[in-house]
Amino acid sequence: MATILILIAIILGIVGLDQLTKWIVVQHLPLYSSFEWIRKVLHFTYVRNEGAAFGILQNQRWVFLVFSTIAIVGLSVYLFRFCKQGWLYKIAFAFLIGGGIGNMIDRIAFGYVVDFIELPFLVLPVLGEFPVFNVADSFVTVGVVMLAVALIRDVIREEKEKKRQAQEAPKEESGEDHE
Repeated sequence: MATILILIAIILGIVGLDQLTKWIVVQHLPLYSSFEWIRKVLHFTYVRNEGAAFGILQNQRWVFLVFSTIAIVGLSVYLFRFCKQGWLYKIAFAFLIGGGIGNMIDRIAFGYVVDFIELPFLVLPVLGEFPVFNVADSFVTVGVVMLAVALIRDVIREEKEKKRQAQEAPKEESGEDHE
């Protein structure tokens, strides 16, 4: 029960932080304006994203609402009912759920997602300037990275265990021959 409460607190904390930061930006920064907080490193630039992550698939609100709902419900059912893995997996799923809910609230309430975090020092070869994003996007990204790390770690552990068992198998067989 304590684990469930901790995970719910993480999810609610992410949603709360996301919505609070978006509210502050909407209240204090005119649309499409920018505030340079750390020169050439971190700007707050208020934009409206009517697409998916990083502005792709613009004006497809209902598609995102349907897929987001399915993803959030599916991840929640898995996390709270079936997830037997360790804390890294559980926190990663909580990050994905919290971030998904944060952006879904915007889509339902406004028809777009409020984005405001800009990292002008990041330039991507294909996209050029790195897209403006928000707190929810950050948690989704970190959650995906955490899942990838957990999966890679588990694959490495399994391979090491297989090698260890393979090395011990001949020793056991040779030990049985002498009896």
